[in-house]
Amino acid sequence: MNPVVKEARVGETEVVEKAKRRRFTAEDKRRILEEADRCTKPGEVGALLRREGLYSSLLSVWRRQREAGGLAARAPSKRGPPAKVAEPGARRIAELEKELARSQARLKRAEALLDLQNVSETLGVELPKQDEEP
Repeated sequence: MNPVVKEARVGETEVVEKAKRRRFTAEDKRRILEEADRCTKPGEVGALLRREGLYSSLLSVWRRQREAGGLAARAPSKRGPPAKVAEPGARRIAELEKELARSQARLKRAEALLDLQNVSETLGVELPKQDEEP
């Protein structure tokens, strides 16, 4: 068998490292936007995008962020919903609401018992006392 053919069959497999998502700081975004704003000739913006490895849609997003003042901040903003700030009386209000719910449940039970007593008196049926077994 030909040794060259044998080597071709047993060649090494190259494992490519998984690509990581690029992150741009506010300073990088401002720099690229300033360069894009200075482009006046046709094709200059395209050359800039190819050189930086960006899509034109990303420039649009960054321009909107710049107009909204999002690129002016030094520190990156935290993702997710804003943290809830506890009001000073919120805990006490929650306790009072639970107590109110318990009291309303007890009131309903008491009203139901009174209605039952009234019905039993009307029908002439004696209800057992709390101490007695039915």
